[in-house]
Amino acid sequence: MSVTAAMVKELREKTGAGMMDCKKALAETNGDMEAAIDWLRAKGIAKADKKSGRTAAEGLIGIASAGNKAVVVEINSETDFVARNDAFQDLVRGVAAVAVGTDGSVDAIGAAKYPATGKSVADTITDAIATIGENMTLRRAALLSVDDGVVATYIHNSVADGLGKLGVLVALKSTGDKEALNVIGRQVAMHVAATNPLAVRPSEIDPAVAERERNVFIEQSRASGKPDNIIEKMVEGRMRKFFEEVALLSQAFVMNPDQTVEAAIKDAEKTVGAPIEVAGIARLLLGEGVQKEESDFAAEVAAAAKG
Repeated sequence: MSVTAAMVKELREKTGAGMMDCKKALAETNGDMEAAIDWLRAKGIAKADKKSGRTAAEGLIGIASAGNKAVVVEINSETDFVARNDAFQDLVRGVAAVAVGTDGSVDAIGAAKYPATGKSVADTITDAIATIGENMTLRRAALLSVDDGVVATYIHNSVADGLGKLGVLVALKSTGDKEALNVIGRQVAMHVAATNPLAVRPSEIDPAVAERERNVFIEQSRASGKPDNIIEKMVEGRMRKFFEEVALLSQAFVMNPDQTVEAAIKDAEKTVGAPIEVAGIARLLLGEGVQKEESDFAAEVAAAAKG
């Protein structure tokens, strides 16, 4: 498979590695993007926490709550200028309000009725495109709910009530005091915004993700030249650390790094007056994983790919 300039550009933006290293990685892995990322990591060229890429999409993250459930939505626009437009902000706020009454899927939200227009959300967004003059997309959404407890919310880089660049939901199950529960929930949501955990608990981390990390650690450890039994112990140690770092409950709490999130929640049970279970988390960062076209940079990559 031939390595294209676009492939090199994408890999560089995801890993921060140099163009020629990216080109070589893609050549070594027959153009497989994920395998190329792992190849760069194993060689120590790319960081383990690969970059999600430069934020390409503008727009807003919106959050809405209703009772013991909440939803976070991402609606993209072409420019930040439109994201500051009152009409666009009203649209995002309105879509979030509609979304909290659905199952939280993009399809269900798009098909739901938008009260202000009497049309579907999808058709309302289409009409807004014609009015505002920019392409807009309902890109992602997540909904969390609990039978008894709260779904705490947090908006980072807030531009207006319920609107910002990063939105987090944290669902806490508990029969305790809801006001106190919401306080610890918001603190945990702020922690999630800062650390971006992969899951609540190590057991909930995608097995494919864990296996991929293990394979990278094996390749890195083999470079040490140590015997297989030593390598195995090295890999197990690194995997334990990996799980601690990416699972919410085992992370050092940003509000008090001397204790884990799990310990902080346990302490909060005294104030709440009942056990607390973290039932789920959701975190949407505006434009995450979408890349902007940068003509000068593309030309630079094209030249390197040809060379």
